Amino acid sequence: MALFFDAAWFDAQLAERGLSRRVMAVAAGMSEADLTLVFKDQRELSAGEVAAFAELLGLAAAEIARQAGVSTPVPGGGPEARITALERRVAALEAELARLRR
Repeated sequence: MALFFDAAWFDAQLAERGLSRRVMAVAAGMSEADLTLVFKDQRELSAGEVAAFAELLGLAAAEIARQAGVSTPVPGGGPEARITALERRVAALEAELARLRR
């Protein structure tokens, strides 16, 4: 079980970006019921879910893990983690390019 999941922090991050918990669940490949359990500290996030939240919110996976609880795994090492990190960087660059074009 995650320790000290900061639901208010996650809700604030979502609100700041105009997103909902439903969008967060979809982005992580979770059901809304599973996400509700996460927000209630009754289910721990997987490394993949941490990575998905980080990508959605544009934050480092370590920050997501910290806010989700110290026992939550942080993605790292291995080819899959490198691909995920590169995909996040590309997404961030594309978002910045779109912002600059506006």
